[in-house]
Amino acid sequence: MTTKEILAQAKAAKTAMMEADTAGRNLALQKMADALEQPQQMEQILHENAQDIEAARGTISDVMLDRLLLNKERIAGMAQGIREVAALEDPVGKVLAEVKRPNGLLIRKTAVPMGVVAIIYESRPNVTSDAAALAIKSGNVCVLRGGKEAWRTCHAIVAAMQKGLAEAGLPQTAVNLIEDTTRESAAELMTAEGYVDLLIPRGGRGLIRACVENATVPCIQTGTGICHVYVDKAADLSMAARIVENAKTSRPSVCNAEEVCLVHKDAAKEFLPMLRETLCQKREAEGKQPVELRLDAAASAVIEGTPAGADDFDTEFLDYILGVKVVDSLEEAVAHISEHSTGHSDAIITEDREAAARFTAMVDSAAVYVNASTRFTDGGEFGLGCEMGISTQKLHARGPMGLAELCTYKYIIYGNGQIR
Repeated sequence: MTTKEILAQAKAAKTAMMEADTAGRNLALQKMADALEQPQQMEQILHENAQDIEAARGTISDVMLDRLLLNKERIAGMAQGIREVAALEDPVGKVLAEVKRPNGLLIRKTAVPMGVVAIIYESRPNVTSDAAALAIKSGNVCVLRGGKEAWRTCHAIVAAMQKGLAEAGLPQTAVNLIEDTTRESAAELMTAEGYVDLLIPRGGRGLIRACVENATVPCIQTGTGICHVYVDKAADLSMAARIVENAKTSRPSVCNAEEVCLVHKDAAKEFLPMLRETLCQKREAEGKQPVELRLDAAASAVIEGTPAGADDFDTEFLDYILGVKVVDSLEEAVAHISEHSTGHSDAIITEDREAAARFTAMVDSAAVYVNASTRFTDGGEFGLGCEMGISTQKLHARGPMGLAELCTYKYIIYGNGQIR
């Protein structure tokens, strides 16, 4: 089917989704989760994923291959994620505010679905089920446009979920997958006025920029994460080393992974050798991939590593690479973050409450941490179930986008004959 035909069928499914009640949507989610774990469907998903992996091998990095890879445990995790969304409170119909006017009018600001939500994303098959689950729970229709590396996998996942929708009595076209993986289909979604009510791009800086510059439909800026951890002079350095290791190495290919470590000059002589031992020597001894440290001049004077290039503090590496810079003060750390951060997630490690308070007040990111890893910026970790994306803008949605962010609102006014 063409992209336009898919958009037309998605728009046609809006009415049925708007009429579906909480029980109906929850039943659909349960059936969608069951379908993913049905043996025949699971084997089909794994078969298609194996083909995607084989086709992508050698063309994308090992960490990106890991993002693409599915196994039975990961599919079970996807199904469990759908069930967790089903268990969340229904946002649709929630009264956000209420006022009764002197003339007797009762005015209720009421949460309602967005309508048709389009998501452009790359080689992460789990986004397919996460996005579909959040869309159905919030009464929306979703149009999914995955990357070509994962298209076979995403197609098999969508086919399974559509069977679940049909079993629950909802239209299969409440969840749609774009068949064209060229840039042309992305451009069509960006300009699908009258069909797409909200566009959410999840991917690298180039995709986000293209959507912001070209979209004529409402668009959320998400994704790109140049995340910082600042090790203050008052930091517990052992804690700092553990946090940096987790933020960088637990899953380097995701947007909440740390890309830059800033170290106060008073802590640098003691902490930087700890950092190198933790991320390089220890990992190499354990047979794990060591982290390449790209050091500014001050850090290079303390430990060995790769001299930082001109762009190394403005790059989302999504790999085992970490920019390291020594700063003279908390104010310099904040200034560096202000200049180089993408507004995603930034952290301070410190035992100084005043320093923590100043950092959290001055750093203007969607998630600001004190003594914790940036890896927690995630819908599940924030108690939202899964997420539609991480918004780095300020209008409508900011941070992990859950069910509430997939709703808009309308004013419903009750009267008994009032005229003006």
